[in-house]
Amino acid sequence: MPQLALKIDVDTYRGTLIGVPRLVEMLRRHGADATFLFSLGRDHTGRALRRAFRPGFMKKVSRTSVLSHYGLKTLLYGVALPGPDIGCGCADILRGVRDSGFETGIHCWDHVKWQDHVRHADMAWTEREMELAANRYANVFGSAATVHGAAGWQMNAHALRLTQRLGFSHASDCRGSHPFIPVWDAEIVNCPQLPTTLPTLDELIGIDGRDENNVHEHLLELTHPLRDGHVFTLHAELEGMKLAPVMENLLRGWKQQGYTLTSLRTLRAGLDPAKLPRHAIRWGEVPGRSGELLLQGPEFLADASIGRDANVRSP
Repeated sequence: MPQLALKIDVDTYRGTLIGVPRLVEMLRRHGADATFLFSLGRDHTGRALRRAFRPGFMKKVSRTSVLSHYGLKTLLYGVALPGPDIGCGCADILRGVRDSGFETGIHCWDHVKWQDHVRHADMAWTEREMELAANRYANVFGSAATVHGAAGWQMNAHALRLTQRLGFSHASDCRGSHPFIPVWDAEIVNCPQLPTTLPTLDELIGIDGRDENNVHEHLLELTHPLRDGHVFTLHAELEGMKLAPVMENLLRGWKQQGYTLTSLRTLRAGLDPAKLPRHAIRWGEVPGRSGELLLQGPEFLADASIGRDANVRSP
């Protein structure tokens, strides 16, 4: 059966405290596997309000009811209220996810800080943020993380190199169409990327007549006919809370279509990195989301390979 991996980004203290346990219960009830990626430092969600001047941000906020999804208190963290330490305050919940059989990994240290600054950050800044997250993960779980999924699909060259240096088996840091080995400015990074292949709910709701009652139908259309290797990113703050009924519909629909709902770990286990295509990394926009994200680009040296093959076949 074709596999569809569920990647759960956990951005906030509230999402960890409330959304994560609800998703664990929901997934177990449906017999679905998933990967949970945790923000491990302090919740500074309120500082994201600085994005109000970014093109497209306010339009997205008006569509997706940020206040109802995140709650007023969360939107004050880091601005009017001190941000709670997620990794320390919710360590038992994090370990409970692992003990329930799900894959766990690193999302980031400080979600807003990473998403807003990593693109242009230097090596020292990037290394500090990733090592803070890696060290906290090891302290909570007693072992090193093996998977990384960048906050907001934001990375830089230093961060990509660190996915290899820190020993991650795989990562899901960008948007794309299929698993690949990333290439940044002709530099190959030997940590397979399993990109998000499907749009997220907050990118779809409020557009072309889609709402919480019918958005699942659009996503199910995108996964038919069946194709192996899809990755769907959901959020503890959304699908684990107000949008839980949508997620229930998706889980039922994907099982009825014939998918095995799995984790990034299981998807990675079926891949041979030596046989994965190499693709350039590029920046670009995704419909329904503000700003640029890291995207899977064209296959690296594909034209040169075609040329070499043609030369070999020529008499």
